[in-house]
Amino acid sequence: MSLAAAAPARHPLVGRVGLVAAAVVVLGEMAWLAARLPGAALVSDLGAMAVSSWAAVLCAGAARRQPAVLRRFWELLAATMALAALGRAVWTVERLGGLGLPHTPLVAGLFAAGIVTGTAALLCSRTGPRSVIGRARTLLDGVIVGLALIPIGWVVVFHRITDAELADPMRTFGLLYPMFDLMQLTILVAVAGPGRPMWQALTVIGAGLAIRSGADAVYVSLVARGDYTPGHPVDVCWPLSYLLVGLATRYPPPNDGDGEDDLVDSPLPPWWRVALPYLPVGGAIVAVLLSRQPSGQTPQVVFVGMMGLLGVLALRQGLAANENLRLVGRLRRLAYSDQLTGLPNRLTFVRRLRRSLRAGGPVAVVLLDLDGFKQVNDRFGHAAGDRLLTATAERMRDAVGPDGMIARLGGDEFAVLVAGERQVSPEGLAVRLLAALEPKPGEEDLGVHPSASIGIAEYGPQHTSHTDLLRDADIAMYAAKAAGKAAYRTCTPELRESAVSRAELIADLRRAVDEGQLLMEFQPIVDLDTGTVRSAEALVRWRHPRLGVLTPARFLPLAEETGLIVAIDRWVIHEACRAAATWREHAPDVTVAVNIAAAHLCRPDLIATVTGAVGAAGLPPRALTLELTESALIEGSESVLDRLAQLRDLGIRIAIDDFGTGYSSLSYLHRIPATELKIDRSFVSRLDVGDARAYATVEMVNRLAGAFDLAVVAEGVETVAQHAAVTAIGCRQGQGWRYGRPAALRDLLPALSGAGAGAGAGAGAGAQR
Repeated sequence: MSLAAAAPARHPLVGRVGLVAAAVVVLGEMAWLAARLPGAALVSDLGAMAVSSWAAVLCAGAARRQPAVLRRFWELLAATMALAALGRAVWTVERLGGLGLPHTPLVAGLFAAGIVTGTAALLCSRTGPRSVIGRARTLLDGVIVGLALIPIGWVVVFHRITDAELADPMRTFGLLYPMFDLMQLTILVAVAGPGRPMWQALTVIGAGLAIRSGADAVYVSLVARGDYTPGHPVDVCWPLSYLLVGLATRYPPPNDGDGEDDLVDSPLPPWWRVALPYLPVGGAIVAVLLSRQPSGQTPQVVFVGMMGLLGVLALRQGLAANENLRLVGRLRRLAYSDQLTGLPNRLTFVRRLRRSLRAGGPVAVVLLDLDGFKQVNDRFGHAAGDRLLTATAERMRDAVGPDGMIARLGGDEFAVLVAGERQVSPEGLAVRLLAALEPKPGEEDLGVHPSASIGIAEYGPQHTSHTDLLRDADIAMYAAKAAGKAAYRTCTPELRESAVSRAELIADLRRAVDEGQLLMEFQPIVDLDTGTVRSAEALVRWRHPRLGVLTPARFLPLAEETGLIVAIDRWVIHEACRAAATWREHAPDVTVAVNIAAAHLCRPDLIATVTGAVGAAGLPPRALTLELTESALIEGSESVLDRLAQLRDLGIRIAIDDFGTGYSSLSYLHRIPATELKIDRSFVSRLDVGDARAYATVEMVNRLAGAFDLAVVAEGVETVAQHAAVTAIGCRQGQGWRYGRPAALRDLLPALSGAGAGAGAGAGAGAQR
């Protein structure tokens, strides 16, 4: 609990005694006035003075205890209660001096000052408007409601009062108290705060205001009829309202008293709060019509009140119009600028680009994309990423200067428009940008300064619109990324043609699975001791209707980039299992191995896909081997390892493909439920040239596999010397052109049928051989 919240409990006995005493005073006065005992007027005055003085002391104490943001509120409320006590004291003295109902300038001034301080307190409450314009708008809403009450009150209460009786200005002012009460109630409702729980103290104060409004309405009605005498039972309502103000000081400050909600957009107010100050205006218009005298004249008070109401309405609408203009300006800034960096956004950039193209002259677009920005977000969090984008925007702004217009197109992508008479070439600007983004001394080791890839496109006859120019800049930017990043490239016809071909290939790939354009080939894996075919690795191919049969290297990277790899993987798994089922009719111990892409490995439906394919083909789980690259396994999460363990428990075999080319973290061999290692061809290919390091590497991997009870397959065996080397090292199985090239199922069946010990086939979406 905060200090402010705990403050009311410092002296609970004193506070409780004071509250009980004030309540006793109010109840005693109520009983005295109801019984019409002698001295009722003096009892009424003394009771009001005592309770208002007590409330003033409590409000002053609350101002000292509660947070600074509420201090002004309680100070003004304490002043209001003090003025009420002082005004009632002066009223009592003058009444006892024989003035009857002392509507004197001094009394009126004290009560008017209390109205001002009370209204100011409401405007300074925690949920009140923060700006001067907002406070003025809220105050005008209250004044509108108050002024609208004048013609309504005239028709309901004051129509019998003659102009002569209104000649005394102090008497007339006293008749306006209900108007001021209603004004304050309107302000309290407006500042209560839409969409959030109302502060309990404000609720109690609002109840006190409502009681005072009713009491003032009854008072002026009795005065208008000449039926009011001091000590009337209605007098108890004023000390009761002061009692509620004192009671409000016992409530803790609101939960958002520390300003945390300033970071959250305030909810929109309900419609009735917006319409609240205007609802009484309709009643005022009807009251004006009803108040017209038989001579056709409007009473002077009603006329003056309506003129004041029209003036305040005009001022209020002027504030609304000004607020609308400010809102339009803010919306323009939101629509045309990036809120994080302050740079122009994509919409502004495109508008300026189109304008420059219409104006003629040379136009170029320099497109920049940060390299490794996702890693910054993942490692340091999005707040660090936002700071990086802001700092990058500042550096780019300094580097570009007046030579172009820089904009943030979205995410970590920026663009520079270079148009008109150029002070620097687009290539020179790209060099300046790359230099500006290099880490400064002392920043190299922070890990939050990614490089950038930049693409440049200049408008020419080959472009028909701004979209073509942006497309070419994007093509050049991706070419810079492919070239190693931290570089720039200018779009050329060759790059454009390559990008178009790539886009067409992606579009064709989306139809490849559905239209049956994929096919499988199988490469045998042999037992090195006997030379018999033990297994075969299945490799996916694409029979393109226009380009012919494409190897995996041509289309699998595109499939991984576009997410199509998962659909291809599923097709490969099912086809490989069906092929293995066919082989097992000739060789009962045959197995099949399937390469799984990293994206598929992370999917929770991998187990269902594998078990469904095995079950549909009638293949025993031990006949299927899943081949996974070392990099995919190392980057996998705990859920991936759990998924593989479940597959291993089902009997599925797990092979680590291309072993030795990834991270080679030996600790992962303890956690990955693998059954075999496949030594990468890059080591095997150097065995026949006397590479001692390659020989030692293969030998080490073979011994390591033996220690972990893992089978070993040497990949890429193509020559007799390589075969002899891997056999001498002790590898049990080999794969490569030395034993057979990838072939269709019908061509591989004879070799599998004569294998005796069985053959294994691996179908891999990721294989590139």
